[in-house]
Amino acid sequence: MRFDLVIFDLDGTILDTLGDLASAVNFALESNGLPARTTDEVRMFVGNGVRKLVSRAVPQGTPDGVIEAVYASFGERYRAHSAELTRPYDGIAELLAALGREGIKLAVVSNKPDDAVGGLCGKYFPDTFDMTVGARDGVPHKPSPQSVSCVIDALGCERAKTAYVGDSDVDIMTAKNAGIEIFSAAWGFRSREFLIKSGAVRLYDTPRELMDALLADRDIADIGSQRS
Repeated sequence: MRFDLVIFDLDGTILDTLGDLASAVNFALESNGLPARTTDEVRMFVGNGVRKLVSRAVPQGTPDGVIEAVYASFGERYRAHSAELTRPYDGIAELLAALGREGIKLAVVSNKPDDAVGGLCGKYFPDTFDMTVGARDGVPHKPSPQSVSCVIDALGCERAKTAYVGDSDVDIMTAKNAGIEIFSAAWGFRSREFLIKSGAVRLYDTPRELMDALLADRDIADIGSQRS
């Protein structure tokens, strides 16, 4: 078996959280007298943590005090309504089960707040992951490799036998910074074209294609699903 550990991003990779994120963003904006955003706009704002999501969502020139109020409103709303529209992507449960049957350790590293990561993974994927890590005070967000490195060390694995799966340019940079291999999910929040421009080398359209690659040897995995 080639990989001993596979680390997943959360939003846009194993869970489609966009509906609940967009709902919380617009609740927070409108509660503070600001215009709402479209779902496609919110899709492009996600990936660098909640503070960056909020700063991208507010109109340019919004005072810092208002941004902080939007941030607080978003947090309150999302904590109470984070699992209303959210669902696993089709095929993810089967992918995780297949990797688990092969004895591969599974983890999640996300820029979403740590409590939300643990809560959502516990709800949708109980007893599946060996470790989940979200944003924590004093720890730099992805693309810093720090959280990924913590997971690798805590689970007693090697970088050479660790893969990272994500749907964004941030995930590509994270894996590069951590010195591990990246497998990009084209079913998530970023388009195939965007991911290719961001340096994606192994790009997969479905969890089944990704499963075949992760469970294959190096030559097959390198071929991937790189349709342009």
